[in-house]
Amino acid sequence: MGVETLEPYDDNNIFARILRGEIPARPVYEDDHAFAFHDINPQAPTHVLVIPKGRYVSWADFAAKAADGEIAGFVRAVGAVARELGIEEAGYRLLANAGPNSHQEVPHLHVHIFGGKKLGPMLVTP
Repeated sequence: MGVETLEPYDDNNIFARILRGEIPARPVYEDDHAFAFHDINPQAPTHVLVIPKGRYVSWADFAAKAADGEIAGFVRAVGAVARELGIEEAGYRLLANAGPNSHQEVPHLHVHIFGGKKLGPMLVTP
């Protein structure tokens, strides 16, 4: 069995196409560094995706290639989205998948924000 690795950035991935306006999205937040929108298949009452506007596949890729201001702007955007959604006080979960073992479906860095209910344990033990 071969080792699977991260895919290279694909300019035709769905999030790149959303950023270019080729595919509609239900926006929540936008600034110079990030765009946030409702997930089309929500897994919680509140389920929003936050994506950087740059071409990054994963957190490691982002950390290695993005400018400091871009990284700070993206992290601040995640916090701003949680506040704007009104879920900060009750609590929320952030999730970012990276690579095939994590079930990353789109090769563009993205953070899921889940909230609006008690979310239960992080992972179900086998």
